[in-house]
Amino acid sequence: MEKIMVVGAGQMGAGIAQVCAQAGFHVVLHDIDLARVEKGFDRIVENVRRQREKGKITEQDENTTLQNIEITTDLHKGKDRDLVIEAAIEKMDTKKQIFRQLDKITPKTTILATNTSSLPITELASATNRPEKVIGMHFMNPVPVMKLVEIIRGLATSDETYLTVKKITEQIGKVPVEVNDFPGFISNRVLMPMINEAVYALQEGVATKEAIDEIMKLGMNHPMGPLELADFIGLDTCLYIMEILHQGLGDDKYRPCPLLRKYVNAGWLGKKNGRGFYVYE
Repeated sequence: MEKIMVVGAGQMGAGIAQVCAQAGFHVVLHDIDLARVEKGFDRIVENVRRQREKGKITEQDENTTLQNIEITTDLHKGKDRDLVIEAAIEKMDTKKQIFRQLDKITPKTTILATNTSSLPITELASATNRPEKVIGMHFMNPVPVMKLVEIIRGLATSDETYLTVKKITEQIGKVPVEVNDFPGFISNRVLMPMINEAVYALQEGVATKEAIDEIMKLGMNHPMGPLELADFIGLDTCLYIMEILHQGLGDDKYRPCPLLRKYVNAGWLGKKNGRGFYVYE
């Protein structure tokens, strides 16, 4: 297997394309308009340049990586791909639409993977005629740095598909960890309620945001405090995942904190737009 397509050239998609290209795969990076896909490619160029300047890769590595990436706005470029990794917006309708198209375009042997952080793989697979070839590959952000890839098996995902994806994950220098298809998988099922509880503690005046973060950093050895991490992830994303957990598991312990919802309604989404729990320049 040598040919990969990444659908969605945002921060996650660009990162996935980069690590695949660095591992020697030929990658087609796709997005719906040229400006988005060019922005994604520019991000990759910047990342590999920084790696070369730090002495982590050679100039030849840098050139080879960039030569391994082709950018496109045409989904039909997926017609010769062995693996497609979808990294589009976290909306089931959008993802299903992409998977329906890919199911028609790609050969029957092509594995269709999704980088979803919380949506059910089984439901997504139902939009295709190859549910046994559909799987979750949940990369962590930032992709070039983080080692984990959560591999999520849907109800129908075959052993062959799982083993192929596990092998590719190892080839791109990541560590695959197998998880079954439940809301939030493991990463977000454990992380998001912790963040949500930190927001409750802030709402109730148990401590300041700085104190909450400091306690989790110094006491639990977390590299970032939960509120700082929420800003980094995006408060809208945190709220969305909490809603999926609440809806999918039906337990009140997953109810999103009203303060989190209030911040999102105020447009305070975190680092990406300059204000969340903290203010950014």
